[in-house]
Amino acid sequence: MSGSGVPLASLPADDPTGLQAFAVLLRRMNSEFNRIVQEFAQAHGLHLTDMQALIAILDADADPEEESGPMTPGRLRKQLNLTSGAVTACLDRLERAGHIRRVRDAGDRRVVHLHYAAAARGLAMDYFRPLARSTDAARSRFSTEELTVVVRFLAEMNAELARLRRDPP
Repeated sequence: MSGSGVPLASLPADDPTGLQAFAVLLRRMNSEFNRIVQEFAQAHGLHLTDMQALIAILDADADPEEESGPMTPGRLRKQLNLTSGAVTACLDRLERAGHIRRVRDAGDRRVVHLHYAAAARGLAMDYFRPLARSTDAARSRFSTEELTVVVRFLAEMNAELARLRRDPP
């Protein structure tokens, strides 16, 4: 049990903070996130690749201070490890469905920026609101200091995963 009286998921008894426990918990969380995303995709006639693209575009839009700026088709191709043709087909589907906007760069008209469309953002917010409430409920059971450590861990995990993609073993 955690300090809040909520039972914790079962962990390997020999080392509840060891690599095996982290692997199990991260897989379970990833599986649940994937299930929710798949349900959204099915409900809106999207492919899973479309969802991966939407998430990448949303994340790029969410951090305007990011050095790389708004998502572009080329960056998306690299991030999703797709061919140019597959990215174009994906973006065409997303644009037709009203999920994204393609915007030419004012300084260089050859550059296309991809943005999550406002109406689609509202649709996603409505659909994922229960997940946001659940996340907030879980966060409320931790102190600010504990959350700081959790955020640091997640940031480090994301950095390690990005390194694996960039520099495969």
